[in-house]
Amino acid sequence: MDYEVLIIGAGIFGLSTAYHLAQRSTTPSRIAVLDRAPPPSTNAASTDLNKIVRADYSNALYLKLGLEAIEAWKTNPLFRHAGVYHQTGWIMCDERGSDLGSRIRRNFAEVGSDPMRMLSEEEVRRSWGGVLQDADLSPFGHFYFNPLAGWADASRAVEIMAEEIQRLGVRYLVDEAEVLVLGGEGVEGVRTKSGNVYTGKKVLLCTGAWTSALMSSVEDALDIPDSDRVEAQMTAAGVCVAHVQLSEEERLLYDQLPVYVYGGQGRRPHAPSVHFGMMLIVITGEVIPPTASGILKFTYSTSFQNTIHTPTGHTISIPPSDSQSTAPESLRNECLASIRPRLPSLLTPDHKIDYYRLCWDAITPDQHPLITAHPHAQLSNLYLAAGGSFHCWKFLPTIGQYVANVLAGTSNGADRDQWWAWKTQDENEQGGVHDKLRPHREWNNWR
Repeated sequence: MDYEVLIIGAGIFGLSTAYHLAQRSTTPSRIAVLDRAPPPSTNAASTDLNKIVRADYSNALYLKLGLEAIEAWKTNPLFRHAGVYHQTGWIMCDERGSDLGSRIRRNFAEVGSDPMRMLSEEEVRRSWGGVLQDADLSPFGHFYFNPLAGWADASRAVEIMAEEIQRLGVRYLVDEAEVLVLGGEGVEGVRTKSGNVYTGKKVLLCTGAWTSALMSSVEDALDIPDSDRVEAQMTAAGVCVAHVQLSEEERLLYDQLPVYVYGGQGRRPHAPSVHFGMMLIVITGEVIPPTASGILKFTYSTSFQNTIHTPTGHTISIPPSDSQSTAPESLRNECLASIRPRLPSLLTPDHKIDYYRLCWDAITPDQHPLITAHPHAQLSNLYLAAGGSFHCWKFLPTIGQYVANVLAGTSNGADRDQWWAWKTQDENEQGGVHDKLRPHREWNNWR
C-alpha cells in the first residue's frame, strides 16, 4: 500500500510524529509506522525501564522545550491517567568551578520562575531520609535541587503512544526494514527482510542508531561523498545501564531519592563530553528512583561506538548484533566502579548488579536532533528525525508536532530550523566540538 507518510522506526520521534500527524489528518489510515517489533520496540533507545524528564538546560530554547514537555506529561490524558510520570525532583552534583547552576537559574528567571535551590553538601547528606549520607561527594563543588524534574516509565509511555496512534487510525506495521527503495522521484519506500515493499509519498527515517546502516546503499547508489553522508551528521553510540533489584525495605528507603545526577569528578581522562543545547559539561552518571517493583537503575555515561566498513569501503557506525543484552565484563566493572561511590551503602560487594543493558542512540556533533528534509536533490521526499543524543526522550509527548511541521514545509522558528537542519562539514567542525562529542572508545575495545 502507498501511504501519504511512511515512518520507519517506532521510537520517540516516530511515534510522536505519527501521533501529531494523526491529530491533524482527516485520513490517518494513510499514515504508517514500520518497526521490527510490536510496541514497545525492544531495540529502540526509547524503550527502557525509565527516563529522566527535566527542563534544566543552559540553552533557553531547550529549557522552554523541557517545560513544554513537563506540562504535557502532567496534563495529557494519555499519560496522566496511566500515572507514568513521577515528579520526584532531581539533585545535580556539579563539578568544581562550574557556573552551570547560575546559568540555568537565569534561564528559569527569564521565563518567570526559578524553582531551583542550591544546597550545601551537608544538606544533601541530610535530605531524602539520609540515603546519600555515605555517598562520596568529594569530587563535586556545587549541588542544586529542582523540584520540577522527575522521571517517566519509558516502556509504558512508548506503548501508550503506540496504542493511541493505532486507535486514531494509523497503521503500525511489524517488519524489519532492510533497504530503501529508490525510484525516479527519490525514495519510494523500503524493502524489508521478509521481502515486503512499503511505499510512501513522504518517507521519514526515525531510525536512530541504525540510520547509517539503512542509508548506506542509497548513498552508494547516488555516489554521495563521505562528507555529505548521514554518518557525518550523527554517530551510533552506546552507553551501559545497570539495574539492582531492591528488597521491599530497600525500595521504601530509596523511594525517597530524587533523580540523582553526578558530574565531572575533576574532568578525568576519558570522561565523556556531552553537549546539552550549547552547554558543554562532563557527565559521569545518574541514578533514577526505584520502580514500583523495586528496580533501581544506574546509567554510566561513557559512550562507545561500533565502527564497521561497508562492502563499498565506507566507514559507518552501527550497533553490534548483540546490541542490547551483552555487556562485556570489563565494561561492567568500569560501570560499577563509577556508580559504587555514589551509593556505597547499597552497592556493597555483597549486593550485586542484577542485570546490565546497553542503550544505543544516535549522537550528533552539536547534540541537537536532526529534524529536516534530506538536502540531496534526488532525495527530496526523504526526511529525518533522529539524533536524540541521549537527551531527547523527555520530548516524547511534544517533539512530533515539530517534525510534522517540517513534513508540511512549515517553519518551526528561526532557531529551531537552524539547529535541527542538516549541517555542512564546516558547521560540524566549528570550534572542534565535533571531535569532543563523538564517542572516543570502540566497542571492540571492551571485548
